Amino acid sequence: MRELSLHILDIAENGITAGADCIEISINEARGSEDLLTIVIQDNGRGMPVEKLQKPTDPFITTRTTRRVGLGLSLLAAAADRCEGKLEIASEAGRGTRVEATFRYHHIDRAPVGDMASTITTLIMGNPEVDFDYRHTVDTRNFTLDTRDLKEDSQDRSLTDPVLIYHLGQSIRDSLIELDRGKTESEISDHQ
Repeated sequence: MRELSLHILDIAENGITAGADCIEISINEARGSEDLLTIVIQDNGRGMPVEKLQKPTDPFITTRTTRRVGLGLSLLAAAADRCEGKLEIASEAGRGTRVEATFRYHHIDRAPVGDMASTITTLIMGNPEVDFDYRHTVDTRNFTLDTRDLKEDSQDRSLTDPVLIYHLGQSIRDSLIELDRGKTESEISDHQ
Protein backbone atom coordinates (compact mmCIF):
# COMPACT_ATOMS: atom_id res chain seq x y z
CA MET A 1 0.00 0.00 0.00
CA ARG A 2 1.30 3.42 -0.87
CA GLU A 3 0.05 5.12 2.30
CA LEU A 4 0.08 3.94 5.89
CA SER A 5 -3.43 5.36 6.34
CA LEU A 6 -4.72 2.52 4.13
CA HIS A 7 -3.09 -0.04 6.46
CA ILE A 8 -4.78 1.72 9.37
CA LEU A 9 -8.15 1.57 7.60
CA ASP A 10 -7.71 -2.16 6.94
CA ILE A 11 -6.69 -3.03 10.52
CA ALA A 12 -9.53 -0.90 11.98
CA GLU A 13 -12.02 -2.66 9.69
CA ASN A 14 -10.70 -6.01 10.96
CA GLY A 15 -11.52 -4.89 14.50
CA ILE A 16 -15.02 -3.85 13.47
CA THR A 17 -15.52 -7.23 11.77
CA ALA A 18 -14.45 -8.81 15.07
CA GLY A 19 -17.34 -7.03 16.83
CA ALA A 20 -15.53 -4.02 18.28
CA ASP A 21 -17.64 -1.04 19.28
CA CYS A 22 -14.60 1.12 20.06
CA ILE A 23 -11.43 1.57 17.99
CA GLU A 24 -8.49 3.62 19.22
CA ILE A 25 -6.04 4.88 16.61
CA SER A 26 -2.84 6.55 17.70
CA ILE A 27 -0.08 7.96 15.50
CA ASN A 28 3.07 9.30 17.09
CA GLU A 29 5.57 11.05 14.83
CA ALA A 30 8.76 11.51 16.86
CA ARG A 31 10.67 13.31 14.15
CA GLY A 32 13.57 14.55 16.27
CA SER A 33 16.31 12.49 17.84
CA GLU A 34 13.99 9.48 18.32
CA ASP A 35 13.44 9.26 14.53
CA LEU A 36 10.44 7.00 15.12
CA LEU A 37 6.92 6.67 13.75
CA THR A 38 4.59 4.56 15.88
CA ILE A 39 1.09 3.53 14.85
CA VAL A 40 -1.22 1.77 17.29
CA ILE A 41 -4.68 0.42 16.46
CA GLN A 42 -6.54 -1.08 19.40
CA ASP A 43 -10.05 -2.51 19.51
CA ASN A 44 -12.35 -4.14 22.03
CA GLY A 45 -13.60 -6.88 19.71
CA ARG A 46 -13.52 -10.65 20.10
CA GLY A 47 -9.75 -10.90 19.75
CA MET A 48 -7.87 -13.14 17.35
CA PRO A 49 -8.46 -16.87 17.20
CA VAL A 50 -5.57 -18.92 18.62
CA GLU A 51 -4.54 -20.28 15.20
CA LYS A 52 -4.28 -16.77 13.75
CA LEU A 53 -2.47 -15.39 16.81
CA GLN A 54 0.22 -18.08 16.50
CA LYS A 55 1.16 -16.74 13.05
CA PRO A 56 -0.56 -13.33 12.80
CA THR A 57 1.34 -12.18 9.71
CA ASP A 58 0.83 -15.39 7.72
CA PRO A 59 -1.32 -14.28 4.76
CA PHE A 60 -2.71 -17.80 4.32
CA ILE A 61 -4.33 -17.88 7.75
CA THR A 62 -7.39 -15.63 7.88
CA THR A 63 -10.67 -15.48 9.73
CA ARG A 64 -12.48 -14.04 6.75
CA THR A 65 -14.93 -16.16 4.82
CA THR A 66 -15.03 -13.86 1.79
CA ARG A 67 -11.50 -14.73 0.65
CA ARG A 68 -8.78 -17.24 1.40
CA VAL A 69 -5.93 -14.89 2.25
CA GLY A 70 -5.51 -12.12 4.80
CA LEU A 71 -2.84 -9.71 3.61
CA GLY A 72 -3.43 -6.79 6.00
CA LEU A 73 -1.12 -7.71 8.85
CA SER A 74 1.51 -9.32 6.62
CA LEU A 75 1.74 -6.21 4.43
CA LEU A 76 1.98 -3.91 7.45
CA ALA A 77 4.67 -6.16 8.99
CA ALA A 78 6.65 -6.05 5.73
CA ALA A 79 6.33 -2.26 5.53
CA ALA A 80 7.59 -1.87 9.11
CA ASP A 81 10.42 -4.37 8.64
CA ARG A 82 11.53 -2.60 5.45
CA CYS A 83 11.98 0.60 7.52
CA GLU A 84 13.95 -0.85 10.45
CA GLY A 85 10.76 -1.20 12.47
CA LYS A 86 8.57 -4.02 13.66
CA LEU A 87 5.00 -5.15 14.12
CA GLU A 88 3.73 -6.31 17.50
CA ILE A 89 0.32 -7.84 18.09
CA ALA A 90 -1.39 -8.56 21.40
CA SER A 91 -4.80 -10.14 21.49
CA GLU A 92 -7.00 -11.64 24.16
CA ALA A 93 -10.19 -13.57 23.52
CA GLY A 94 -13.21 -11.42 24.33
CA ARG A 95 -11.07 -8.37 25.14
CA GLY A 96 -9.77 -7.21 21.77
CA THR A 97 -6.60 -6.77 19.78
CA ARG A 98 -3.76 -4.25 19.84
CA VAL A 99 -1.58 -3.81 16.75
CA GLU A 100 1.53 -1.65 17.01
CA ALA A 101 3.77 -0.87 14.04
CA THR A 102 6.99 1.10 14.31
CA PHE A 103 9.10 2.62 11.55
CA ARG A 104 12.29 4.63 11.44
CA TYR A 105 10.69 7.97 10.66
CA HIS A 106 13.22 9.27 8.13
CA HIS A 107 13.83 5.92 6.41
CA ILE A 108 13.88 6.37 2.63
CA ASP A 109 11.45 3.45 2.11
CA ARG A 110 8.85 4.55 4.67
CA ALA A 111 5.50 5.23 3.05
CA PRO A 112 3.85 8.54 3.94
CA VAL A 113 1.23 8.51 6.67
CA GLY A 114 -1.27 9.55 4.00
CA ASP A 115 -4.76 10.99 4.09
CA MET A 116 -5.82 10.35 7.68
CA ALA A 117 -8.78 12.73 7.32
CA SER A 118 -10.29 10.47 4.66
CA THR A 119 -9.45 7.33 6.62
CA ILE A 120 -11.11 8.59 9.80
CA THR A 121 -14.21 10.00 8.07
CA THR A 122 -14.62 6.79 6.05
CA LEU A 123 -14.51 4.75 9.25
CA ILE A 124 -16.98 7.08 11.02
CA MET A 125 -19.47 7.32 8.17
CA GLY A 126 -19.36 3.59 7.41
CA ASN A 127 -19.66 2.55 11.06
CA PRO A 128 -21.79 5.07 12.97
CA GLU A 129 -22.41 2.60 15.80
CA VAL A 130 -18.66 2.34 16.53
CA ASP A 131 -16.77 4.88 18.63
CA PHE A 132 -13.43 6.07 17.28
CA ASP A 133 -10.74 7.70 19.38
CA TYR A 134 -8.06 9.19 17.09
CA ARG A 135 -4.89 10.72 18.51
CA HIS A 136 -2.10 12.15 16.40
CA THR A 137 1.13 13.48 17.89
CA VAL A 138 3.96 15.26 16.10
CA ASP A 139 6.88 15.60 18.49
CA THR A 140 5.20 17.33 21.48
CA ARG A 141 2.11 18.64 19.66
CA ASN A 142 -1.22 16.77 19.72
CA PHE A 143 -4.51 16.47 17.88
CA THR A 144 -7.37 14.37 19.25
CA LEU A 145 -10.80 13.45 17.99
CA ASP A 146 -13.26 11.24 19.85
CA THR A 147 -16.59 10.42 18.22
CA ARG A 148 -18.22 10.10 21.64
CA ASP A 149 -17.70 13.85 22.01
CA LEU A 150 -18.92 14.46 18.46
CA LYS A 151 -22.09 12.47 19.11
CA GLU A 152 -22.82 14.64 22.14
CA ASP A 153 -22.11 17.88 20.26
CA SER A 154 -23.98 16.99 17.05
CA GLN A 155 -27.31 16.67 18.90
CA ASP A 156 -29.86 15.49 16.32
CA ARG A 157 -27.48 15.15 13.37
CA SER A 158 -26.19 11.69 12.56
CA LEU A 159 -22.48 11.14 12.01
CA THR A 160 -23.50 9.71 8.63
CA ASP A 161 -24.79 13.11 7.48
CA PRO A 162 -22.70 13.90 4.36
CA VAL A 163 -22.50 17.61 5.18
CA LEU A 164 -21.31 16.90 8.71
CA ILE A 165 -18.76 14.34 7.45
CA TYR A 166 -17.49 16.78 4.80
CA HIS A 167 -16.90 19.49 7.40
CA LEU A 168 -15.40 16.99 9.82
CA GLY A 169 -12.97 15.82 7.12
CA GLN A 170 -11.98 19.42 6.38
CA SER A 171 -11.52 20.14 10.07
CA ILE A 172 -9.30 17.07 10.55
CA ARG A 173 -7.28 17.92 7.44
CA ASP A 174 -6.78 21.55 8.56
CA SER A 175 -5.85 20.47 12.09
CA LEU A 176 -3.26 18.00 10.82
CA ILE A 177 -1.74 20.65 8.55
CA GLU A 178 -1.45 23.00 11.54
CA LEU A 179 0.00 20.16 13.62
CA ASP A 180 2.57 19.52 10.91
CA ARG A 181 3.47 23.21 10.84
CA GLY A 182 4.22 23.13 14.53
CA LYS A 183 1.17 24.60 16.25
CA THR A 184 -0.03 23.17 19.55
CA GLU A 185 -3.53 21.77 20.09
CA SER A 186 -4.64 24.92 21.95
CA GLU A 187 -3.36 27.12 19.11
CA ILE A 188 -5.21 24.92 16.61
CA SER A 189 -8.45 25.19 18.65
CA ASP A 190 -8.05 28.98 18.86
CA HIS A 191 -7.58 29.12 15.10
CA GLN A 192 -10.82 27.29 14.28
